[in-house]
Order: sequence, then C-alpha cells, then structure tokens
Amino acid sequence: MAKVVVTGKIPAVALERLRAEHTVDAWEDESLISRDELLRRVAGTDAIVSLLTEKIDAALLDAAGKQLRSVSNVAVGYNNIDVPACRERNVLVTNTPGVLTEATADIAMALILMSTRRLAEGERVIRAQQPWQWGMFYMLGSSIQGSQLGIVGMGQIGAAVARRARAFGMTIAYTKRSPLDAETAKELNATHMELDELLATSDVVSLHCPYSPETHHLMNASTIGKMKKSAYLINTARGPVVDEEALATALQQGKIAGAGLDVFEKEPTVHQALIGLDNAVLIPHLGSATVETRTAMANLAVTNALAVLSGKTAPNLVG
Repeated sequence: MAKVVVTGKIPAVALERLRAEHTVDAWEDESLISRDELLRRVAGTDAIVSLLTEKIDAALLDAAGKQLRSVSNVAVGYNNIDVPACRERNVLVTNTPGVLTEATADIAMALILMSTRRLAEGERVIRAQQPWQWGMFYMLGSSIQGSQLGIVGMGQIGAAVARRARAFGMTIAYTKRSPLDAETAKELNATHMELDELLATSDVVSLHCPYSPETHHLMNASTIGKMKKSAYLINTARGPVVDEEALATALQQGKIAGAGLDVFEKEPTVHQALIGLDNAVLIPHLGSATVETRTAMANLAVTNALAVLSGKTAPNLVG
C-alpha cells in the first residue's frame, strides 16, 4: 500500500475510495493546514491530493522525498503547483477539468444578472431596512437582451456561459488563440474578435481564460479603459487576471458601469477599495460550490491519484 497525503478536507466518498486501497493521511479540519504541518506530513508520501489553497513548490516536493509519484489537484487550475519543479522530479500533475463546467457557468451567468440588474445593491437596501419606494426611475439596471457578451477565453466554461447567455437573448463574441470549430461556432452563433475589438464592442465582458504570466493583469487600466462606459466586467476565472486596483478606480470614476467578481488577486483578501462600491458584486469563490460538483471534483482527483499509483495513465495529466 502506498501513502497518500490529502492536504484539505474533501467529501467522504472520495476519501474512502483512497482508504480502500492505500494508507491515507488526510487533513480533515475545516481550517487550512499550516505550512509547517503540511511539510511534516508529506515526508515519505507517494502521492498528494492537493487543494488550490496549498502551495506545491520545490521545497514541499523535496520534503516529500524521491518516492513521490503524483500531485492530484482538486481544481481545474493548477497555478498553486510548480509544474516545472514536479517535472524535474518525475512527479506527475493532474487536475479536474470538465466536472465543474456547468456550476461555474451558472455562477458567471448569475453575476451577469446581479451586476446588470443591481440585485446585490437592492438586497442590501432591504437587509439594512433602508426606506425605499417603488418608482419609475428607482434603481434602474440594464437589460441584457440584445446586448453583446464578450467571452475572453472560449473553453468549456466559456462555451457553457455562451449557451446560457443566448437563452437570455444575448449575442456572443469571443477571443481565443484559434477560432472555434465550425460546429460550435454555428451552435453559439459566436463571432471571433481580437481582444481590443471585443472590449470596445461588448456590453458585458466575461473572463474564462487560464491564469499564466501572459494573462496576469490582463484586465488593467489600459484594457479596462477600452471597454464601454456602460459595460460590465465579470471574472470567474482567476483573481490575478484582473488588476483589482485598476478595476476599483475604473468603477469609482464611472469608466465602466459595474463588475461581478467570484475570484480575487489575494484570496481571501479583497482589495479594500472594492468593498464599499455598490457597482461591484463580490462573492467568495463559489464557482464550483455545489455538493454535486465538489464531490465530482474530489472523485476525479482520487481517480487520477489511484491511476498513477496502480501504474496506469491518469486521465487528466497536466502538460
């Protein structure tokens, strides 16, 4: 039996699958494991099942030892893992694509509606028991029917958001390194654009690109400045894709109409300037937060780990 370290609490059904075949050392507290505790626990382990809250770097890999064979991330993104350092040590890295597509697309669509219709702002009025009165011009938002949704990064999640947006009467524009295949483009009736054109013409811009050095602060003062003043920015990708300080300034100065964020640069910290803005909808990284989705993510990560430990090819190898 191999030793497997699980760096954070995961659904019991996935954990039991690991325990049925291997010795498992799982952190099962609701709070995050400390760095020192994690470094201690990984010593001598054959596989790590990691959450995106833990940094898997060279120091941790060295602490684990030369017998470490795999790191299975319970997430689609893996910017918490030093993949080159893993590769140098012949450690396989896996992720969990596909299983969180629909849940994340739901959240993106929810943020579009919350932002354009000022729903979070309206709820705060009620909860604060502020006086209000229905009126023809009270808390007017923007209709999305007939407006253009610009999707930055048309992968599986971007396409799922596009399908939802079309049901609400939106037209679809997108950026992608290479245009969509003809069948998907026809299904979504989506128009390929370069980023500058998409920003200048879209009423809502939704980010679905992976995080990398190339996409760090992709949305900054310059790119946000290319958006319409009436437009909204939605981010369910990764926090550092957006320069939060530049976004806060743009929202304060009315350079864009609003924003909806599920992810942040330095989670769980949120840029203080965003906190007090009524035109910023802020939710705590809920993109995949359904019982069904988180269970599927954990199960897929376990499937990847078990495959490597049994000498098989993991279904979701990174790189």
